[in-house]
Amino acid sequence: MDLKKAVWRKASRSTNNGGNCVEVASTSDVVAIRDSKNPDGGMVVVGREEARALVERIKNA
Repeated sequence: MDLKKAVWRKASRSTNNGGNCVEVASTSDVVAIRDSKNPDGGMVVVGREEARALVERIKNA
């Protein structure tokens, strides 16, 4: 899977003061998540349904 041309979006609650933040990019099949402070440090790639379930778990935590 090649995400070199992926469009990464920073979390809407992110600030530019170096706080903890993630970036997300999605394709028709997967969602990729990475640390905005270290974009070359790796990423987590999950299926779209798994990403949806993760977001719901975070919301309900």
